[in-house]
Amino acid sequence: MANEPLLTSAASAPVGDDERELAQLGYKQELHRGWSSFTNFAISFTIISVLAGPVTNFSFAWNAGGPIAISIGWPVLCAFVLLVAFSMAELTSAFPTAGGPYWWSAKLGSPGWSWITGWMNIVGLVGIVAGVGYGAAIFLQATLADYSLNVLGINFATTNPSTILHETFLLFLIILVGYTVVNIFADRLLAIFNNVSVGWHVLGVLVIIGLVAFVPSHHQSFSWVFGTRFNNTGFHGGLTGGLGFWVYVLPLGFILTMYTQTGYDASAHTAEETRGAAKAAAQGVWRSVFYSAIAGWALLLALLFAATNVKGITTAGGGAIPVVNLGLSAWAAKFTLIIFTVGQLFCGAAGLTSASRTWYAFSRDRGMPGWGLFRRVNAKRVPLYAVLAVSVVSLIITIPAYFGTKTGVPWAYFAITAICTVGLYLAYIIPVYLRLRAGDKFQPGPWSLGRHYKWINIGAIAFVVLVVYSLDGPTSTAGAPWDHGFTWTAFNYSPLVLVVALLVGVWWWAGAKNRYHGPVRTIDEAEFEPSPALGGSPAVAGGAE
Repeated sequence: MANEPLLTSAASAPVGDDERELAQLGYKQELHRGWSSFTNFAISFTIISVLAGPVTNFSFAWNAGGPIAISIGWPVLCAFVLLVAFSMAELTSAFPTAGGPYWWSAKLGSPGWSWITGWMNIVGLVGIVAGVGYGAAIFLQATLADYSLNVLGINFATTNPSTILHETFLLFLIILVGYTVVNIFADRLLAIFNNVSVGWHVLGVLVIIGLVAFVPSHHQSFSWVFGTRFNNTGFHGGLTGGLGFWVYVLPLGFILTMYTQTGYDASAHTAEETRGAAKAAAQGVWRSVFYSAIAGWALLLALLFAATNVKGITTAGGGAIPVVNLGLSAWAAKFTLIIFTVGQLFCGAAGLTSASRTWYAFSRDRGMPGWGLFRRVNAKRVPLYAVLAVSVVSLIITIPAYFGTKTGVPWAYFAITAICTVGLYLAYIIPVYLRLRAGDKFQPGPWSLGRHYKWINIGAIAFVVLVVYSLDGPTSTAGAPWDHGFTWTAFNYSPLVLVVALLVGVWWWAGAKNRYHGPVRTIDEAEFEPSPALGGSPAVAGGAE
C-alpha cells in the first residue's frame, strides 16, 4: 500500500513520495520538483551570501564596536543564529511546503498567528530583494568607477555624490530587471546558477584571502584584530568602554551578522521544488547557516588584517570598499570588487526566487490581496505574477535611495536592511515559539531535534529578542530625535516593521479574520477545478514531471 499512488488520472503518472506527502499536507504538485538536495542548500547559502551582507554592512560594525564587533561578534552571533536555524529545520522537516513559517504557525497555532507570520515574512523577503539588489548596484558602480568607464555619456568615474546616487539607482533598476527575467524565463537555469554560486562564494573567499595575504606589504596584528574597539556613533561620548558602550553601542554593529544570516528559510520555501524535501530542505536550512558562518568569518578576518589605513577607512565611512581600495593594489582591488559584485548578483536573484514562492504560497492560501492572480503559475510552473509583484514592490521601497545627503548617503535606504532583518526574524521565531508551546504534541518529521528542542528553542527566542532590541534604536546621534543635530536622513526607520505588524494586526481584527482561515487544501480541487496555470488546463493531482 505504501507504494501505491495517492491519485492518478489518464493524463498523469503515479505520484512519488514527495507528491504524496505534499498531498497529505493538502496541496497538489504545481511547481516543478526538479531540485536536488544540494540545489536546495545552495539557494539558502546564496541568499545568505558572505560576499553580500558582510561587505555591504561592514561599516555598521566598524563604527559601532570596531574590529571586535566583527572578529569576535561574528562567530558568537552565528552560534545563536544556528539555534534559530536548527529550530526551523525541524519544522521544515515536519511541514515541507512552500509556505514555510506562516504555514507552520497555522498548524501549530491559529490563522491569526499564521496571518502575522506570513506578512512579516513577506516584508522581510521583499526587503532582501531590495537590499541585496541595491547593495550589488553600489559595488557594481564602485567597480565601474575603478575602471573609469564612460558608457553612453554616463561617467562612472565621477566623484559627484549626487551623480553617484543616480548612477547607482540606474544600475539597481537594470539588476532588478535582470533578476525578474531570469526568474520568469530561466527557472531551470536559475537552479544551475544557485549551484554555481556555491562554488563562486567558496572560491571567491579563498581568492580574496590569498590577495589579502600576499598583496599588501604589511598587515594588522592579531591583537589589533581581536582587541581593538571603535565608537564612531557619537553616543556615549565616543568612549569604547563602560556600560553605554557594551549595552548600546556594540549591539548596533550586530546588524552585520544578523542581516547577513537571513534568508535561509529559502530552503523551506523551495521544498515543493526539491526531491526528498522532508530531509533535504531541513538540512538545507541549517547547513547554509553553518557553512556561511565559517566562510564569512574567514572573509571578515581577511578584511580586518588588510585594514591598515584606519584613518582613511573611517573617513570614507568605514565600509568594505575603502578597506579594499586602501589596503590592496589597484589590480587586486578591482579583482576583489568583481568577486563581491558577482556574488551579490547571485544572491539577489535567489532572493527573488524565495520571496516570490512565499508570495505565491500565501496567495494560494488566500492571504494576499489579489490572491486569485498571484497563485497562478505559468506553463513552466513558475509563479509569474508573484515574481512580478515582488519585483515591483522591491523597486517602490528602494525609491528613497535615489535621493541622499550631500555626501552621497542614500536617504532612508540603509534602514531597509534592518527592516528586513527584524521582519524575517519575527517570522522565524513565531512558529518556533508555537512549537515550544506544543511540546510533545508536536509530530516531528525525519529530521528532528529530539529532546534537545527545549533549550534550542528557548535560546533561539532569546536571540531574536536581542535582534529586535539592537536593530530598532538610532545608529548615530544625528539620527536621535532628542539630539540637537538630528536629521531625518540619519533616522533609523527599522521600527516601522513593528508599525507594520501592528497595522497587520488591526487589519486582521477589522475583517481579515473573516476571510483568511489558514492553509487551503488545494488537493481537494485537483479533480474538479481548472489549474491556476495560465493556460487553464485541467489540473491533475501529483502531476509532477
